[in-house]
Amino acid sequence: MAAANAGGGNLGGLIVPIAFLVVFYLFAIRPQRKREKQIREMRENLKVGDEIVTIGGIYGKVIKLKDDVVTIEVGASKTRMDVTRWAIGTVTNKQETEDKKED
Repeated sequence: MAAANAGGGNLGGLIVPIAFLVVFYLFAIRPQRKREKQIREMRENLKVGDEIVTIGGIYGKVIKLKDDVVTIEVGASKTRMDVTRWAIGTVTNKQETEDKKED
């Protein structure tokens, strides 16, 4: 009888860590993967004319796209800069055009 109780105690001790891992997955890992997927899709769908903000906070307009290099125009003097595609943080004009489509 004692051996049966000892086996049940081990199973009960595993439930709490497994439940913790499930909760951690649902609240931390899954949303992070979803956000990474959205960012990857946004960077893949860049096109000439998009207004962007880099991860460094630089506002610019996409002028030319190569494989991993994006040329942007910055400021009133229209200075051109080459940045890598992963350095693009957000696309600002797509949100405006989506809002206009809904109206």
